[in-house]
Amino acid sequence: MKKTFLLILCSLAFTFSAFGQTDEGTYRFTILHTNDEHSHLIPHPLADYHPEHGGSAVGGFARLAGAVNQIRSAKEQQNEPVMIFSGGDILGGPAFGWLPLKEGVAAEMKLFQAIGYDAVTIGNHEFDYGPDVLANYLKAAGYPEASSKTVFLGTNTRPPADHPLGDLGIKNHYIKELENGLRVGVLGLLGDDAINKTADPGPVEFDDPIEAARQAVAELKAEGADLIISVNHSGVYEDRLLARELPEINIIVGGHTHTALYEPVFEGETVIVQAGSYLRYLGRIEFEWNRSEQTLTVLNEKNGNEFLIPLDSSVEPDEEIAAKVEEYRNLLNKWVAELTDGRVTRIDQPVAQSNFSLTGGRFQQESTIGNYITDAMLYAAREATGNQIDVAAQANGAIRANVRPGVEEWSEGQITFYDLIMATGLGSGDDGNPGYPLVSFYLTEDEMRRALEVSVLLSELLDNSYFLQFSGLRMAFGPNRAVLFLIPFNGTPIPTSRAVLSAELQTGDGDFRPLKRGSDELVHVVTDRYIAGFLPLVGEIVPNLSIQFRDESGNPVELDDIIIRQNGEELKVWQAVLNYTLSHQIGEGELPLIPSRYETTEERMRAIYTLPLWVWPLAIFIAAVSIVVYIIRRRRRK
Repeated sequence: MKKTFLLILCSLAFTFSAFGQTDEGTYRFTILHTNDEHSHLIPHPLADYHPEHGGSAVGGFARLAGAVNQIRSAKEQQNEPVMIFSGGDILGGPAFGWLPLKEGVAAEMKLFQAIGYDAVTIGNHEFDYGPDVLANYLKAAGYPEASSKTVFLGTNTRPPADHPLGDLGIKNHYIKELENGLRVGVLGLLGDDAINKTADPGPVEFDDPIEAARQAVAELKAEGADLIISVNHSGVYEDRLLARELPEINIIVGGHTHTALYEPVFEGETVIVQAGSYLRYLGRIEFEWNRSEQTLTVLNEKNGNEFLIPLDSSVEPDEEIAAKVEEYRNLLNKWVAELTDGRVTRIDQPVAQSNFSLTGGRFQQESTIGNYITDAMLYAAREATGNQIDVAAQANGAIRANVRPGVEEWSEGQITFYDLIMATGLGSGDDGNPGYPLVSFYLTEDEMRRALEVSVLLSELLDNSYFLQFSGLRMAFGPNRAVLFLIPFNGTPIPTSRAVLSAELQTGDGDFRPLKRGSDELVHVVTDRYIAGFLPLVGEIVPNLSIQFRDESGNPVELDDIIIRQNGEELKVWQAVLNYTLSHQIGEGELPLIPSRYETTEERMRAIYTLPLWVWPLAIFIAAVSIVVYIIRRRRRK
């Protein structure tokens, strides 16, 4: 009897330790995490990926699965639970990001389920194609039933009750009980900046992230959660604000800003992590939770494990996931062949060669890739319409990647279709095909200057995503002149409308003439439908920056009436860039050669930092006061 009793005690002791609980009442567990995957199913840049040799390309779901398998296996040996989360923006970007437009295809979520993700939080790019496409995507992924595999989180996302999204099991929060008995409460937020950058939310509304989190945390605590994890698509800055407001949140798994945190950020006792973007890394963070003391300890350094694991050729791909990815690749190849009329039959097909990269697009300055894309838009719009187009514009935020030629022996100097589309493939049109369509309209010269002011103002107030790259004009601007001052107490900015120091239009002979303020002369402009959609909105807030789209006679036109069509089909930005690329002179490698002029910028936009405008009225005020004081003193002396 005594022997049996001892065996039972030993068995119980083993059971507790077997699932990561120690004798001191502490619990060990590991969180794996990714974010901003943006449909990068395969390694990139694709020119440098070889199925046999691997190459210098990084990322891909097969490598992700291989790394997850390796860590899970090791943790099983140590009897520690593992959870895995995505911080959102699983869609949008390269050509694989087009597949949600295909009925019944949900590559990313299906792969997440196969890999064993616990939860994915909603990101702003999940709405790139609108809420109806997102609803169809989640249905194709098996929701709401698939919530039992991988939870889709949207704590502050509120679709209408009568919208299909409302019936697909988007969770406000949930509790996961680990094998060791630890109860983990999980919520997922879309941050303010991400909400502002949501392209097409339709009728979906978003609650204040902090207030939504406050309510979710209270409910999770009431349901018996030991600790709280918030899986956010917000960015590090907003994550820190959340941690200050709600220190009850123990761990924040972040996304949105594409920040590779090689070490966690601590805000009070809250641990904040983020794993960069595009599956360059798998994040790993190991914890020990003391239930009695309510303390959380990070163990990576003690265990000798890095926080970000590079998903490079050193990682053995998972064969089953690789096979699933290949199925999606074959599907995409067939669609690309249709969309390009057979000019491109596979995504890894080389379409150009170059000995330099097209880079930039992420700073408030001219970039070589911005010049290339806007020149391509100008070229393609002229070809499609047969009309003179004066100016093309594209925002930094719509330029999703640099274009880099291959460096490996099998791809040196080559640029693939896939790598070209990574930079230009966002959005879709009313035709249901991928890519934002080009639009063509007229502005007065005065309105064109206002558009330049809007570009500088928004990029100063918000971020560089709103800064416009141009073809067909050049300008000098003062970034610190965009805002006169902030109104005390509420911080409302007062725009100056004087950030643009000079602006000139390129003429047909290659010279430039001044873009005149106050002029009613018309300028023919091309941009994409998404950019055109937000330009006039600024005028609703700042009337002196209002813009009206016009036809060639100066009459107002609607946005849907100015889409450029070629052979009856919408002309997309990515198609414009592909057409322009294929038009280049053939080089020695029997591929179109990217012209050497794009190796450097051309001073289309020059940032000139001057004294802020508020200095001058202040200086005048001080001078006036000084004169008055001088006069008073002189009179007193007399």
